[in-house]
Amino acid sequence: MKNYFAMPGIVKSMGLVFGDIGTSPIYTFTAIFLLIPPTPQNVMGILSLIIWTLTILVSIEYTYLAMHLGKKGEGGTIVLKEILLPLLKSGNRVAFVSLLAIIGISLFIGDGVITPAISILSAVEGILLVPGLENTPQMILMLIAAIIAISLFAFQKRGSERVAWAFGPVMVIWFSALAIGGVIALCAAPQVLLALNPMVGINYLLSHGLEGFLILSSVILCATGGEALYADMGHLGREPIIRAWYLVFGALAINYLGQGAFLMTHPDAHNILFEMIYSQFAFLYIPFLVLSIAASIIASQAMISGIFSIVYQGLTTRIMPLLRVEYTSPHLRSQIYIDVVNWLLLFAVLMVIAIFHTSNNLTHAYGLAVSGTMAITAVMILWIYVLRGKIVKTVIASGVLIVAMAFLIANFHKIPSGGYWSLLIALIPFAIIMIYVSGQKKLAAALTPIPLEEFIPEFNKVYRSVNRISGTALFFARDFRKLPKYVSRIMFTNNIVYDDNIVISIVRTEQPFGVTWGVTREITPGLSIFEIYLGYMEIVDIGSILKEAEIDEKTIFYGMEDIITTHAIWRVFAAIKRLSPSVVQFYKLPSDKIHGVVSRVDM
Repeated sequence: MKNYFAMPGIVKSMGLVFGDIGTSPIYTFTAIFLLIPPTPQNVMGILSLIIWTLTILVSIEYTYLAMHLGKKGEGGTIVLKEILLPLLKSGNRVAFVSLLAIIGISLFIGDGVITPAISILSAVEGILLVPGLENTPQMILMLIAAIIAISLFAFQKRGSERVAWAFGPVMVIWFSALAIGGVIALCAAPQVLLALNPMVGINYLLSHGLEGFLILSSVILCATGGEALYADMGHLGREPIIRAWYLVFGALAINYLGQGAFLMTHPDAHNILFEMIYSQFAFLYIPFLVLSIAASIIASQAMISGIFSIVYQGLTTRIMPLLRVEYTSPHLRSQIYIDVVNWLLLFAVLMVIAIFHTSNNLTHAYGLAVSGTMAITAVMILWIYVLRGKIVKTVIASGVLIVAMAFLIANFHKIPSGGYWSLLIALIPFAIIMIYVSGQKKLAAALTPIPLEEFIPEFNKVYRSVNRISGTALFFARDFRKLPKYVSRIMFTNNIVYDDNIVISIVRTEQPFGVTWGVTREITPGLSIFEIYLGYMEIVDIGSILKEAEIDEKTIFYGMEDIITTHAIWRVFAAIKRLSPSVVQFYKLPSDKIHGVVSRVDM
């Protein structure tokens, strides 16, 4: 057991993965009991629903079903898509799964905007229990939350690696404080332990009809951040996360039971977690408040890193336009910073704080995107297990899907009261991805590439007849068997031919990790091929690979498109293409050697 719960991996997991779900006790119980009266029957029913929601949607869906599907130990919506696509025969099904994955990514980003806002704001609102600060205006609390958010996002460029070592220990202290507070509160009303029986929750739902069903839209708040267990698996591996979850689940369950016991004995409580801690340890309340703000910052950091990671996967699997990516750690290539994404996220977080004012108002918007992401994940997991013929896991996954869909349907009633904001935010990446993917297809059709077998005879003729330039020229092509038109324009129209001409082809493989390249293959005198195979989650320095392969280039050519269109959607696509860095800028190749060749395209 000592080896099983080896501390370093578990402590690290608590800091990097469990921040979001770990701060849910700050607002979940409070949000639910602002909607319904705190009668003993309601408290017991809600406690049972919370415990079993964590069990079904986190323990079973993510730690048992999803985390055994990771390719080489990583996870996320894109990974599920990459596992599922090779198993499908029909083109329509492939398109449907791709659409599901895009919706899942978009909802994850929509959720990611609300997470920092609700985590930070709910922790800051704990100030209202400090003697003398009870009447602090909400505007001041919003301002404090905004300053914390601005500081957090401004810090991203420096990389979180320098402070990440502290995240784990802080979260260990946080979960310990939650568990201790829960145990002390439990002593006053130990009967709440009967809520561990799932029949208590089922009876609550059956006896409360539609009202009981709709309260699921607030119960889901306890599981927000559960998707991070699977999404962050690539950073830490499956085992440390699963083992840490056992401890985190225990601390969360004890704390929720403690909050239930406290509410039984203090039915007038409003901000339940903070009032419970204040009644137990008034002299330690301010350190606990500071700890809760630190935990909410860590929760927000985990979500920001998760969004950077999922956007990077989108770039490398070519469903998102290229963006400038900076590597913030010389040791951890997974530590990345994407400037545009960072500042757009900050703008959205500040806008959400300004619109909703209080964390309680935010709970009306929160949960819809989370339940959508979990339902999509459940659909994809079930589909994979069905196609693989795993009967037991298929039956379990079917049950999980029914529960996830119930939560999603219950959350639809949040749309008019603020839930539409997370959908509007999610609509932005969804629209960008759909326009970009459709535009790239149309562009590829307009820029018909030249098959290699047609290219070689023409190249041989030009190579022998024109005055060649000494040195080596590199040409970037997605697939060397089909060369882009700009290559023929340079060589055959402009007669620019070097002694050595190498076509560089960067191929993203079906595996998430792994970097391989072969030798430079000469296919005809003066023309060679150099292929680099990268896993679709791999972050690499192409320049150093070229040096290692002893390629000393004089010039690097790449293609650019000048899109002419009157169509509104293609105008948006043209703007996206103009604002995106080229493939050579994305891979940070030396700027003094780069030459872009423009092709005009009418769309």
